[in-house]
Amino acid sequence: MNRSSLIGDRAFYRRVLAVMTPVLIQNVITNFVSLLDNLMVGQVGTEQMSGVAIVNQLLFVYNLCLFGGMAGPGIFTAQYYGRGDDDGVRHTFRAKLWVGIGAWLAFSLVLLFDGRGLISLFLHEGGEALDLGKTLDSGLGYLHVMMLQMLPFALQQVYASTLRETGETMLPMKAGIIAVFVNLVFNYILIFGKLGAPALGVTGAAIATLISRFAELGIILVWTRRHRGRFPFLEGALRSLRVPGPLLRQIAVTGAPLLLNELLWSAGMTALNQSYSLRGLEVVSAMNISSTASNLFFCAFFSMGTTVSIMIGQLLGAGELERAVDEDRKLIAFSVALCTLVGVLMVFVAPLLPELYNTTDAVKALAVRLLWVSAAMMPVNGYTNACYFTLRCGGKTLITFLFDSAFVWAVCMPVALVLSRLTSIPILPMVIIVNALDLIKCTVGFFLVRSRKWVNNLVAD
Repeated sequence: MNRSSLIGDRAFYRRVLAVMTPVLIQNVITNFVSLLDNLMVGQVGTEQMSGVAIVNQLLFVYNLCLFGGMAGPGIFTAQYYGRGDDDGVRHTFRAKLWVGIGAWLAFSLVLLFDGRGLISLFLHEGGEALDLGKTLDSGLGYLHVMMLQMLPFALQQVYASTLRETGETMLPMKAGIIAVFVNLVFNYILIFGKLGAPALGVTGAAIATLISRFAELGIILVWTRRHRGRFPFLEGALRSLRVPGPLLRQIAVTGAPLLLNELLWSAGMTALNQSYSLRGLEVVSAMNISSTASNLFFCAFFSMGTTVSIMIGQLLGAGELERAVDEDRKLIAFSVALCTLVGVLMVFVAPLLPELYNTTDAVKALAVRLLWVSAAMMPVNGYTNACYFTLRCGGKTLITFLFDSAFVWAVCMPVALVLSRLTSIPILPMVIIVNALDLIKCTVGFFLVRSRKWVNNLVAD
């Protein structure tokens, strides 16, 4: 493989940046404000910050379930749009509505009846003598309000994902930016009791998130309504929720592994964090600081995954298969290069971020080291994430299921369970060992992409 096969021309990178930049900007701003949000909660106390972190870990499973459930219809959305079929896009939009409402109902019932038990799974004594009861109470108060934002978030995802897959990345970006600043302002007011409002602590943070979710959904609904001519596939989309049987079966066959993958992967990540939490509540706090800060840098490979999905999906739908193979190879190379640079930046920034939190020195020191582990894994994450989206946009969802969530449960989880429960190994080497297992995944991804099994036009007549 020569150098020219990995590097595109200027026109190629202009197209990449046109797709990636709005998604990247939205993700960066969203995660930066999430970091500020986390910092504000962190000023209230270590126990409160840990309670919020645990609830957000549970909601992470819901968010990823939505992402995975809408990814199946989304594969067809991108390819129908590439073919110019508005009816097809309209039907996939309706399929996403069914997914969003179903996920909201299922998770609401689970959290309503077993929220206390799920939070308690993460509460273990450590070396810092933190108050587990206070952590549980803070988590429950936060959870009860956060459940109210689950439905507007699901509806927002239905619209935003469809818009992105049809090439409209600016509107979701703008709505997301406005929403995160709404969240930031109300966080400041409601957490600390500014402008005459009561100081509500972590409950105030949840209310601010709820307000921002409705703001983001409202912006998208109003804007698309006023510019109906630009989105013909939305005309009549809500007059009926019927999806043609053959397409529904196709979406179910293609999308079920994706939904199951995201559900099991996010549950696996939550289970990994639960294993890490056995080393004490201070580990939960340090992991919260590290993951919140890391997510700001992870925007690099998240946005590249979306870019691969959109660009390659549209090429496959248009029948330009060889061009899809060529551009995918260049996109993967660009993803690795970008993530390597971001990882280097992360190394230098890591010691600064934990110092902004109102917590113990031990928690801060552990958070720095965990951030360094994340920085070292950035190139690997960039590669495996691009491979995952390559396989997914070609409809190879069973393979992506095995590549992603099955790997977590079959490889990472057994190692984490053994290390956390049967040994006394400290938390840092445990995290390093579990993360290093992704090198196996990297090798598997290389051969799967090279096999070209993903090169498929799913909407051809």
